Amino acid sequence: MVLHPADPLTSLAHGIGSQHDLPISPFYAFAGAFAALFVSFLALGLLWSTSRFRGARSGLALPAALQRVADAHTTRTALRALGLAATAAVLLHLLLGPDDPAHNPAPGAVYVLLWVGLVPASLLLGPVWRLLNPLRTLHRLLSRALPVRGPGRPLPARLGQWPAAAGLFGFTWLELVAPDPASTTTLLIAITAYATAQLLLAARFGERWFDDGDAFEAYSALFARLAPLGRRSDGRLVLRNPFHGLDATPERPGLVATVCVLLGSTAYDGFSDNPSWINAIQTSPLGRIPTATLGLLGSIALVAALYCLCAAATRLVSGPHPGPLTAFAHSLVPIALGYLIAHYFSLLVVEGPRTVRMALGTDNAPEPVPPLGPGGLAALQVIAVVTGHVLGVVAAHDRSVRLFPPAKAVAGQLPLLVLMITYTVGGLSLLLN
Repeated sequence: MVLHPADPLTSLAHGIGSQHDLPISPFYAFAGAFAALFVSFLALGLLWSTSRFRGARSGLALPAALQRVADAHTTRTALRALGLAATAAVLLHLLLGPDDPAHNPAPGAVYVLLWVGLVPASLLLGPVWRLLNPLRTLHRLLSRALPVRGPGRPLPARLGQWPAAAGLFGFTWLELVAPDPASTTTLLIAITAYATAQLLLAARFGERWFDDGDAFEAYSALFARLAPLGRRSDGRLVLRNPFHGLDATPERPGLVATVCVLLGSTAYDGFSDNPSWINAIQTSPLGRIPTATLGLLGSIALVAALYCLCAAATRLVSGPHPGPLTAFAHSLVPIALGYLIAHYFSLLVVEGPRTVRMALGTDNAPEPVPPLGPGGLAALQVIAVVTGHVLGVVAAHDRSVRLFPPAKAVAGQLPLLVLMITYTVGGLSLLLN
């Protein structure tokens, strides 16, 4: 059941829309999850003794003609123009449209088509936001129109993806905590502030700022690691095993923070609809906004603390490693993907088409029928969470047998298994409650 965006309970915690699906049996859900994790862990320990993933060196080269089309100036220009046109349409709806998400497609375009829809687009096509990003295009146009003062300053290496993590936190705060996230005024202020900051920083550091500094480019690129389409290290467009792409995830500062923001904010979204939490933030002496902000921060901090404890335990069991904190961060990406599918599938398939109809001026059409009933949707949610964790176990195991001696590789994964079980229990508990 999808609540109407104007529902007062929904507006407390979501930019637009919310879902409340009928649960399936907790016993079968948890039993299936534990069985899948333990069986996969034992099977990997017995049958997978050497690393099999080759990162950016792998992939079946696609025809040269297809790559020429993909890399053509016309193709890239058309995609940049599409990104600018879509952004202009959203801004026009925010400026001229009604301040009501039930009759204005702009909030749905931001919170559904962009935030949620960017995940399947990146999984199918790769880091698409890099070409669609209107801020990157505007920066290029401004750089050509204004006098160039020389190359931008080099980005500090220690900065890494920390700006993207901060940007993702800001967006999730806007969606889940802000007092009126679907208001046209709120969205206009947020978009203007974000665009101004990004363009100023790009003017200082150059276009490469967007690679890690733009929250949505980093978000798209992270899930694009699991796309079957990718680039080999020689630049060739290839079909690949998604695990190879995931293995090629750069171990950069801020990567752990970025993934933990995604996991923690999705977890907060899961329990923010709980009546006891709604009552807590409404009666808190701190006020609704500070309490909800602390809840969001606490959820992200809990996910990060568990991962850091796991990394420390892995170091104790398997021995030191130059970067234990980031070495297994890529294994959290499929877990984040599973959570996003579980929490936002209903929102995308119901609110997405409704947003498109409104944008086309046909919002009086019948409401779309969800493709899955309550039972099927609940099963999809559990399968998505469990599958994400199993894929995380596989990615972590392959990295472990590469980094550590055989005698310590499997033992070093025990902390990771405990972490996966903890995340699974938490994720399923949020879904089933």
